[in-house]
Amino acid sequence: MRKASCGLTAKQLEQCCGRWPGVTRDIKWGGDLVFSVGGKMFVVTPLDGTEGGRLSFKVEDERFLELTDQPGIIPAPYMARAHWVSVIEPQRFATAELEAFIRQAYTLVRAKLTKKVQADLGAWPAPAEKS
Repeated sequence: MRKASCGLTAKQLEQCCGRWPGVTRDIKWGGDLVFSVGGKMFVVTPLDGTEGGRLSFKVEDERFLELTDQPGIIPAPYMARAHWVSVIEPQRFATAELEAFIRQAYTLVRAKLTKKVQADLGAWPAPAEKS
């Protein structure tokens, strides 16, 4: 039986969301890899894997408290008011679970873009295949 992988590296994050419509990637604040859609950030991680591979991303308003009550997840510094969380212990979570959080973050941020920008982005990405 194959053990489920845990955590999510910057390279895996790139593979996960780098090809979604409208996603751009850049480096901010000296060393954070930032993925955005329509110019709006949806996930941030240290490019060099420091800080235990921390991942910060947008979550649904109603899930913010539920998620930050879990071990390994805290309100994201400076971004908590916008309902962002930081997974400070990503190895506690299956890679597939983290990828689902990132996909939801993309969906949330994309849905807040203007209808014109959304239309310009093209079709939404198909749901990830279960393996």
